[in-house]
This record gives sequence, C-alpha cells and structure tokens, in this order.
Amino acid sequence: MNQYGPVDPACFAVQMTFGFTERMASRLDHITIVAPSLDAGSAYVETALGVAPGPGREHPSMATHNLLLALGPSVYLEVIAANRDAAPVSRARWFGIDDIPDGATPRLAAWVASTNDIAAATVPAIGQVETMHRDSHTWRMAFRPDGALALDGAVPLLIQRAADANPVAALPTNPLHFRSLHIVHPAPEEVLALFAAIGLASTPRVTVAQGAACALVAEIQTPSGLRRLGGA
Repeated sequence: MNQYGPVDPACFAVQMTFGFTERMASRLDHITIVAPSLDAGSAYVETALGVAPGPGREHPSMATHNLLLALGPSVYLEVIAANRDAAPVSRARWFGIDDIPDGATPRLAAWVASTNDIAAATVPAIGQVETMHRDSHTWRMAFRPDGALALDGAVPLLIQRAADANPVAALPTNPLHFRSLHIVHPAPEEVLALFAAIGLASTPRVTVAQGAACALVAEIQTPSGLRRLGGA
C-alpha cells in the first residue's frame, strides 16, 4: 500500500510495457479541476497551491468556461465549470459537468493528453472526435458524447492542436511546477491497455496503481513545498 491506496505490484511491471507507437504519440497536456463555479474552483486552487488561476476562456458549443494556470513550461492546470450565462446547448457538457451539484467541492476529476494523430488515437472508450472553434482558434478534442469520463477519469480526454497553439506559453509565469500524476483505479490493467491504445508514452510522471475506487492525485512543487491536489 502507498499513500494513494493498495498497490498491485504487477501493474507497475505492465506499466512500463506501453510506449510510443509508430503511427501516433500522446503525452500529458493538462490536468482538470471540475467545479460548480469558476469562483469555487479558483478559491480551491489558490488555497491548495498559493496561486490563483487565470486568465480563462469560454467554450460556446459546450456552455462551459475555464481558468488556466501554468505548471511549468509544458503542463498547465485547468479549472472548468458550467457557464450559466452562455446560450443553452442541447447536449451533455464534457467532463461530467452536468452531474455536479451546486455547492459541490471542486476536485481533480480528469486530465487531457495531447496527440499528434487524434483520429488514430481515439478508440470507442475515449469517445468521439469533434472540431472545436473559438474566435480564430480551431482544435480537435475527443470525448464521450454523454459527457461521462472514460474509466471515471483515469483515462484522458484527447486534444490535437497546432504545435504553436498550446496555451501554456501565453500564461503568466509563476513558481509552480508539475511533478507527477498518480492514478488509482480498481482495474489498472484496463487503464494501461487504453494508454497503449492511444499511444501514451511511458513516463514516471504518470503512474497507475490499483485501488478500491478511481482517484487522481497531482503533485505540484510550490515555494512552500510539494503540494497534492486530488485524492479519493
């Protein structure tokens, strides 16, 4: 057992067998805090890490909006919530947002991996590929049409954008640095099989262990020491 729950030693032996495929490669892009409102999510992150997220963007086709926070040069944190001021949409919001009750505690519910071939990487369990638009920006995302998270969030949503379009480069700098993402799930072999299917590279920054329920734990280095977001 470790601090994230009971560990099946075999899962770590399996973990190192997946890697880049010839046709595609995926990597951790960002982690996502799902909240009942941006104010609640921002307060949660600032309390945990000492830095408030922002700026943010709107997603008109999903009636959601977010706040972003750089976690070093290549990874960022997203706080996402339903945008109550947006025009109604006749679909389920992504990240399971429609199932969040008012007053719920914000939580690390999901993560997103970037890929160089989203059409090849998107298997049925991940969802479907959609082209997203905002102002002059276009990108592609893969997620479930019912809004649910694949394997309760253990498996990432997918994103493909232009090489120079990663928002982390434009975010305000801060002293935070992403260290690792620990994923606990009752069926780690299913998680790892989907990692292989989407071309996710083996890396010590993303680990998988067995536990009674799905949980994500992100470790972030701050000026006050190592902080953790998430958990059961």
